[in-house]
Amino acid sequence: MKVFTEFPGFILSKALQAKNTLAAESKTPEEIQACLGETFKFEGEKLNHFVRALDVIGTDISNLRRVVVMTLSEGENPPARSTKVEEHYYVLDVPVLTGSKPGQKPEPKDRKGGRGGKGSDRGPKESPWGLSPEEKAAKKAKQTAK
Repeated sequence: MKVFTEFPGFILSKALQAKNTLAAESKTPEEIQACLGETFKFEGEKLNHFVRALDVIGTDISNLRRVVVMTLSEGENPPARSTKVEEHYYVLDVPVLTGSKPGQKPEPKDRKGGRGGKGSDRGPKESPWGLSPEEKAAKKAKQTAK
């Protein structure tokens, strides 16, 4: 595997907006490519890869970190979420969220939270010095009544 270049997600999102604006102005694909090259300071082969990466992304850019452009040696399998254009693979780097739906907070691992040992399922204590004599008597009476 040989990595040629990569494009960060924030640049791709800006470029996608610029491309959509230029397309709305009925510019030709060559004019769009030239404007993107001037705006983002790309030229030559890197500009071609940049425009193809925008085509591979399409309109869905949510959660995209970057796009990596690479070629594979013989016998290598293409990575997941990759699209082959000519001899190059365009790999979309999207974080994989496990166990939760988008917009939800992950469940806490333990009920006590924090470093552990600080929380309790019994509720708050009445006094930091223990039970008062009246509470001790009430507890003893409750145990003998059972």
